[in-house]
Amino acid sequence: MKMKALLPFILACSPAITFAHNIQLNNSVPNVEVETYGEILVEGKDTTFQAWNSVQMKGKVRIIQAIAGRSAAKAMNADLMAAITAAHFPEQEYQTTTIINQDDAIWGTGSFVKSSAQDSKLEFPWSSIVLDESGNVAKGWDLQPESSAIIVQDKQGNVLFVKEGALNEQEIQQVLELVKASL
Repeated sequence: MKMKALLPFILACSPAITFAHNIQLNNSVPNVEVETYGEILVEGKDTTFQAWNSVQMKGKVRIIQAIAGRSAAKAMNADLMAAITAAHFPEQEYQTTTIINQDDAIWGTGSFVKSSAQDSKLEFPWSSIVLDESGNVAKGWDLQPESSAIIVQDKQGNVLFVKEGALNEQEIQQVLELVKASL
């Protein structure tokens, strides 16, 4: 009898748990700014930072990976990242944007998160990598802590796909097909 009473409550709460973010399909992601550190740029053999705004993502088809500054969050969608690399999407029309929430790093590892992000930019200079020291993106998009969110957007900035957590093989294929169809 108690289970019957709890069932409506559980069902009422489940959409809020499943869709905790505020990103809506067929709309742009909510506008956010990252002033400290921001987008990582390559200058010679070194990196620098510049302020970043989510509006800057328009103009190319993108897969956005917004991750906590933790190795477990990075590993969550490593299969998707490998599939993107293997797909060889044209750089003129496509870009991966990785947003790293340094505020959601294990205590005492912030400097390692920063240096790892800089090393990744040097290894993949065509990718857009944003280091978000204060967690502005995660707060602005209501993302889950200690996790990974994958967002696909078209050239106009409209969201075509969004999921928090690890993607399964079918979802990885869906993401790749959405990118191909939008190029």
